[in-house]
Amino acid sequence: MRYLTAGESHGPGLVGILEGMPAGLRVSSEAVHRELARRQGGYGRGQRMRIEHDEVEWLAGVRFGETLGSPIALLIRNRDFERWQERMAPQGPAAGPPFTRPRPGHADLAGALKYGRQDARDILERASARETAMRVALGALAKALLGEFDIGVASHVVALGGVEAGPVARIDPEAVDRSPVRCADQEAEARMIAAIDAAQLRGDTLGGVVEVRACGVPPGLGSHVQWDRRLDARLAEAVLSVPAIKGVEVGAAFWAAGAHGSDVHDEIFHTAGEGFTRHTNRAGGSEGGISNGEDVVVRAAMKPLSSLRRPLRSADLLTGEPGVAQVERSDITAVPAAGVVLEAVLALTLADLLLEKFGGDCLADLQAAYDHYLGRLPK
Repeated sequence: MRYLTAGESHGPGLVGILEGMPAGLRVSSEAVHRELARRQGGYGRGQRMRIEHDEVEWLAGVRFGETLGSPIALLIRNRDFERWQERMAPQGPAAGPPFTRPRPGHADLAGALKYGRQDARDILERASARETAMRVALGALAKALLGEFDIGVASHVVALGGVEAGPVARIDPEAVDRSPVRCADQEAEARMIAAIDAAQLRGDTLGGVVEVRACGVPPGLGSHVQWDRRLDARLAEAVLSVPAIKGVEVGAAFWAAGAHGSDVHDEIFHTAGEGFTRHTNRAGGSEGGISNGEDVVVRAAMKPLSSLRRPLRSADLLTGEPGVAQVERSDITAVPAAGVVLEAVLALTLADLLLEKFGGDCLADLQAAYDHYLGRLPK
């Protein structure tokens, strides 16, 4: 399975193509729109979320609510394009002032230098996290496929603005989504909200850490035989592809780096009729680059957003003159929304690995191969 997206933040819309989805999977607009609405929520979001009401238009690959096995194409229109038609017109003369004072931390300067552009808007429009709306839509389709195999993906915020939440044994997705900051710890939630309010008064932004868990993942996804087939590598690539994500760990990786091996590794047990089990999951469901049957657990570190209402110092792209970075509309924090995006990219990755392991051009063939594999595992 592979996917591509196209579109600019203030352009006409976002386009996505998902190839490799087997035929016969039931998909619905309602499920996709529910995921898109989750991405738009969260305390600390900016004005853009009050403008857009993301919905998909089905362009190809689905008929009567069922996948055909051919590439799926989706469109999400940008409502804000109405205000940007002159500045983002595909044809005609340039309109509006150029963006020449790049923001520290954004792709503005690096992208303008790489592509030889004198207006950094040519870069920032595509580098914007607006693109993740389409990935969430495509991820909703991947979640539908995983759901056929009782694999679920959920997330929660474990740190925001320096406030850390307490440990959670099992994520309750509905309870998390009811939290304004998507945090399962109510006491930490209140302090996170206070931190966001304080940052807003300062004209500042906040980052944090999100945990994503996939339950029901069978043993055997990924492989040790080549570096690019390892589960950990595939998960890390997916997580780090999300804008503003700068760090990733699988399981308790950073804690384990300072601990003893006897305290880190998950002991193996066997029960007749149940097979092999673990009492702990510090490996995060992956050993040797292969899923081991435990929950896949990934944490992602998101930096504070680089668009500040009180901008940092910068230099003009054309003249080199010192000044301050240009101000773009932005969120105070997007950490709660990042959890939804990370669910999507992990769902797409796990769906890809599922198809890589079991194959099948139609859902029935995939299910038969999956059932046969589970049936041969020792019990």
